[in-house]
Amino acid sequence: MPSSDARSEASSTVLPASPNETGWQRQGKLWSNLKELCELLRIPTTTLLSDEELLFQHVQFKTGQRIHTIGQPFDTLYVVHSGFLKTVLIDEFGNEQVLSFPMKGDLFGVDGIHTKRHASEAVALSNCDLILLPFKKLTALGRTHAEFEHAMYSVMSRELVREQSMVSMLGALSAEARVARFLVSLSERYAEMGYSSKLFNLRMTRHEIGSYLGLTLETVSRTLSAFNEIGLISVDQRSIGIKDIEALKTLRRLPPSSSRAKQLAARKQKAAAANPSHIASA
Repeated sequence: MPSSDARSEASSTVLPASPNETGWQRQGKLWSNLKELCELLRIPTTTLLSDEELLFQHVQFKTGQRIHTIGQPFDTLYVVHSGFLKTVLIDEFGNEQVLSFPMKGDLFGVDGIHTKRHASEAVALSNCDLILLPFKKLTALGRTHAEFEHAMYSVMSRELVREQSMVSMLGALSAEARVARFLVSLSERYAEMGYSSKLFNLRMTRHEIGSYLGLTLETVSRTLSAFNEIGLISVDQRSIGIKDIEALKTLRRLPPSSSRAKQLAARKQKAAAANPSHIASA
C-alpha cells in the first residue's frame, strides 16, 4: 500500500472547479504502477523501476464535472483510464470552442505547462476514471530515467500531431468530409481501446461535434442523416454503425440530393431483385 505521505501528495494535486464539483474516488483499486501507466499510454515499459516503487493515484469524476478550469494553477497532468471528456476554450460571452475529446489512453492538461495555469477547460462527458501525474514527480522521474522522459515527450508529440491534423482538415475539407473523417477517427480510436470499430455510441452531442469541426449543429445532423440515407452509416440517436469505412475515408463531397434519391431507389430495386421471395411474402 502507498504510504500516507504518498497519498497526501497525490491527493493535493486534485483541484476541482468548485466545492460542488469535487472528484470522487472509486472504492476499488486507487493506484496504478508505472508499468500499468506505460501500457495505458502505449509506450515502452521501463525496466528500471519495480512495480511498487512508484504509484499514481486514480480519481473519478461524474458526468458534467470539470477536471480543471481556464486559469486554474497547473501542477498535474491527467491520463484517461476510462470514460470520455472534452477540452474547450470559452470566450467572454460564454461560447465554447471544443479542442479535443480525450478518451482511454489519452494524456491531457499539457496546456498548463507553459504559464503554470491551464489555458483550457476539461469536462467529463461520462463518468471518468483518471490517473493523476503530478508534474513535479514526473520531471523528477525524467531526470533519473531518460527513457521514460523521452517516451512521455513522444506521448505529448502524438497529441500535438493529432491537433495539427485536425487544423489541416478544417482548412482543406468540405463539411461532409470533415464529418466523415471524424467518424473514421472515432472508429479507429474505439478499435485501439478494444471496442467495436463498427458500432459505437457518440458520447458527445452533435453541437459539440460541430464546435470541434467548425460546423453548425444543423450541418452535422444533416450530414449524418445523408450518410445514413446513402448507406455509409446507420444512425439511431447516438448510436452509429459504420457500414462503409473506405468510402468515409475517401469521401470529398456528397452527391446532390436528387442523385442520392436515384441511388437510393436503385439500391432498393437491386435489393428487391435479389430477394423476390421477400416481396411475394409481403
